[in-house]
Amino acid sequence: MRTPARIRALVLAAGYGTRLGPLTDSLPKPLLPVRSKPVVELTLERLAAAGCEAIALNLHHLGGAIRDRFGESFREVPLTYSEEPEILGTLGAFGPLRDFFAPADAVVLVNGDSLCRWPIRRLIRRHARSGAAATLLFASAADPARFGGGVAVERKGRRVVSFRPGPADPVAERQQGIRRLVFAGAHVFAPSLLERVGAGVSQIVDDLYRPLLAEGERLQAVITGRPWYDLGTPRRLRNATTAGGAGPRPVRVLRRNWVAATARLGPAVHLRRSVVEADAVVGRGASLRRTLLLPGARVGPGAILEGCVVGWDAEVPPDSRVRERLICRRTAGGTVPEGSSVVGEVVYSGLDP
Repeated sequence: MRTPARIRALVLAAGYGTRLGPLTDSLPKPLLPVRSKPVVELTLERLAAAGCEAIALNLHHLGGAIRDRFGESFREVPLTYSEEPEILGTLGAFGPLRDFFAPADAVVLVNGDSLCRWPIRRLIRRHARSGAAATLLFASAADPARFGGGVAVERKGRRVVSFRPGPADPVAERQQGIRRLVFAGAHVFAPSLLERVGAGVSQIVDDLYRPLLAEGERLQAVITGRPWYDLGTPRRLRNATTAGGAGPRPVRVLRRNWVAATARLGPAVHLRRSVVEADAVVGRGASLRRTLLLPGARVGPGAILEGCVVGWDAEVPPDSRVRERLICRRTAGGTVPEGSSVVGEVVYSGLDP
């Protein structure tokens, strides 16, 4: 089968971002910066490069900020926005977009809050050759134990066997030639499957893929070894950003650290595997180890941070010693996660809500 001529995509960008609060109090999760680029922009780049003729984004929490950031097109690819007053789910999001996808030969669906150098071209080509009802991307480097046990996939045929959490019997699965993999949140399927989308809320695994498997339809797996990160918590955001394998090219690199062009570092600053975003400031003699400073963050002289995330415009006092915490500026009406410590205008929270 030849590659589909007309490819249209939906980027899921309507989540609440609750577990990332207070970072997402004023910015939707898809706009979180990864080395000075919003994470959803990296996804749009991959879709445009793969030849998508048009891209839709569904919106909910602070969706207007996404619309304002990208406007009506991205690299000459038209953008359509689907406002969801109530979140419709990963399958229900297609309901208001029936007319948008009507001309398409293939539908690409991608999570807008995950970080990956998405192999969209490869996914589309494999889908065209396989004749499968849908083709799903899996990340071989991700640990299934951290994601509900993963999805059961044939080792040889790379056919999706089951979405049942598990494995219920790992020995039996290995004997059957099945491995567990983490679904990476990118898929390709024929527009005809959208006829199954009803009104209201629905989820693509429960309401489409499981019924397709029960009917004997083939779901094909494409496995990538590229770095893939779910950005659902401050810890995962830090890990993804400081690892950098799926992010944009460096602006300033200092001994395996990444520093934005507009950031300012004082004398005798020590950085180790850290990221300093735009307009952040690190005072004299401060030390950052595996730490992410978001735009406008300020670290006082002599402070030592290890494994931290410092939020927008937050100020870490001089000579502080902080390990494995989310540090944010306290704002009126802002989120204060359970178990947080509030010291003056600074909120110290855990990285895994």
